[in-house]
Amino acid sequence: MPVTAPKADDDHPPPAVASSFDELFTAEWARVVRTALLLVDDDASAEDVAQEAFAGLLRHWHRLDDPSRARAYLHRAVVNGARSVLRRRRTARAWTPPHAIAGPSAEELALLGDQRREVLAAVAELPERQREVVVLRYWSHLDEAATAAAMGISRGTVKSTAHRALASLQRRLQSDPSAPEGQR
Repeated sequence: MPVTAPKADDDHPPPAVASSFDELFTAEWARVVRTALLLVDDDASAEDVAQEAFAGLLRHWHRLDDPSRARAYLHRAVVNGARSVLRRRRTARAWTPPHAIAGPSAEELALLGDQRREVLAAVAELPERQREVVVLRYWSHLDEAATAAAMGISRGTVKSTAHRALASLQRRLQSDPSAPEGQR
């Protein structure tokens, strides 16, 4: 894959220097790709790293003090490029998208049993603190101390709030849903 020399300007070497680059490219391409492949363990990424290394070398060819050091520059660029690829992979693997909090879909609502929907609706109607205590204690299975620590309140407050919340849930769930609101 020969590289055509661009016209000389501030960012590109003059055509006479590019022919030396062409020779280096022809001689080193396979070796550079193999080196990158051993570092990144992926054919496409290895070729990308090698291509970027050669492109960087061509951009800075006119600034090389000693053209015989071009191979060293090239291999250093490959190592740095491989490190960047590996760092991006590691970052991509470690990243987890934020949990989207959305309401349940129609399918989910249809699949939920009537009883579960009633319980969830009753919990949703609880005051905020009571709802937090119920969720932490009974859905998240935290003990009183862990619930208190998570909410920044005392264990006694957790106990009394849980007691009030459970009593409220019991009243709401035992009431006749067909009765008017004031007669439940």
